[in-house]
Amino acid sequence: MTHAAFLVIAALAVASALGLVLRRNAIHGALFLVVNLGSVAALYLTLGAEFLAAVQVIVYAGAIMVLFVFAIMVLIPGKEETGLDPRRGWRLLALPVGALLALQLLLVVRAGVGPVAPAAAVPGGVEAVARLLFTRYLLPFELTSVLLLAAMVGVLLLARRRV
Repeated sequence: MTHAAFLVIAALAVASALGLVLRRNAIHGALFLVVNLGSVAALYLTLGAEFLAAVQVIVYAGAIMVLFVFAIMVLIPGKEETGLDPRRGWRLLALPVGALLALQLLLVVRAGVGPVAPAAAVPGGVEAVARLLFTRYLLPFELTSVLLLAAMVGVLLLARRRV
């Protein structure tokens, strides 16, 4: 089962990466990037790295993608879609497919997983990552936070000039 899950998730990651590179619309490319980052998080889960998967979803697919979409919307104004949507049929199909995926998720959660080792016993667990992050890699961690803050301030300055 793990091998099949890996192949499906890896195919999704490759397809979304191709969609990211080949799409001309920046918003669609950003959405493909969200799918790619989510599939990477799922790959982390197949490796048993739950903390890395959670960080991948929270930091990259959440915070960084919000910043990307905000920057795209600010820097490329006037590209809103108007008129009738030619893809309405496909969008209506999304509801039953989403319900099917939610049912599958419910069945997977109900089936549960085997016994889990305590976090301290896992070599890549939260405690080990935190110890390394706040001792050996404290300077790169702080520099990354300053870089992200500078990017956010830059986007806000760009947005303020346009208004």
